[in-house]
Amino acid sequence: MKQASKNLLEGVITFAVGLVLWLFTDGVETPVVTLTKIGVVLMCVGGVFIALGLFQSARGANSVGRG
Repeated sequence: MKQASKNLLEGVITFAVGLVLWLFTDGVETPVVTLTKIGVVLMCVGGVFIALGLFQSARGANSVGRG
């Protein structure tokens, strides 16, 4: 699997998990942090992975990281 498509897939999955946590765990209480805040963080991380995958696919086949 190419790195660009791998980053896109990981980003979409991470974003989806974060969205589910953000939408459906409003009443759940945890000792340290709330699950809705973890959902927002996961959506941000997923967005970064999606943007990176789109950048890599637009730039070319696996050219990022090779020096």
